[in-house]
Amino acid sequence: MERRDFLKLGVTSAFGMMVTASDFFWRVEQVKAAELPSQSLSPDAALQKLIEGNQRFVQHQPQYPDQSATRLQEVAQAQHPFATILSCADSRVPAEIIFDQGIGDIFDVRLAGNIATPESLGSIEYAVTLLGTPLLMVLGHERCGAVTAAVKNEALLGDIGSFVEAIKPVVKSAKLQPGDAVENAVVANVQYQITRLKRSRLLTERLQSGKLKIVGGRYDLDTGGVTIIT
Repeated sequence: MERRDFLKLGVTSAFGMMVTASDFFWRVEQVKAAELPSQSLSPDAALQKLIEGNQRFVQHQPQYPDQSATRLQEVAQAQHPFATILSCADSRVPAEIIFDQGIGDIFDVRLAGNIATPESLGSIEYAVTLLGTPLLMVLGHERCGAVTAAVKNEALLGDIGSFVEAIKPVVKSAKLQPGDAVENAVVANVQYQITRLKRSRLLTERLQSGKLKIVGGRYDLDTGGVTIIT
């Protein structure tokens, strides 16, 4: 069964076709069996691969993997990313660069404040469920503008304030902790967004089966290092 057939089924069901949960997950397994590489990484191995890539980046010893013309052709018809990363849209935090990865390695979901909106969650569910990525990371970063705006409760123009509202639930507790309120909120926001993601039935199924690991990360703008947080 091809992915386009699966997606067509989803559209049809939205207009009245009944699809049971068991049928849905069976179809997901069929897609994965047909398209995923036989030797996939475990969740822990995928995390280690990211950590090692970030270490190379920090040490200024990048390998620039999977960026050749050959790699381009390998993933032209199908993608098999080993990690999904929900990160901030900040221009200083490009996942493939800071983790020293290449084309087709990371499924990027980028949104200011690295927040779990319905749209970002849908993208993540697609990557985890249909593409089979074994690792999901929510990556916040030092001096995040979205988090700063939430802590300061600033009035913002247009729809800019929409992502600030999604961060505000962590602000009060962050201000009560010792240390810098913004930096406290950066970490608290990562943890909060992970909690929101875990409400997804699709992600929960993968977690319970041991096929998915969800972690948090904090990127240091000054050093380029990523610290794993839970």
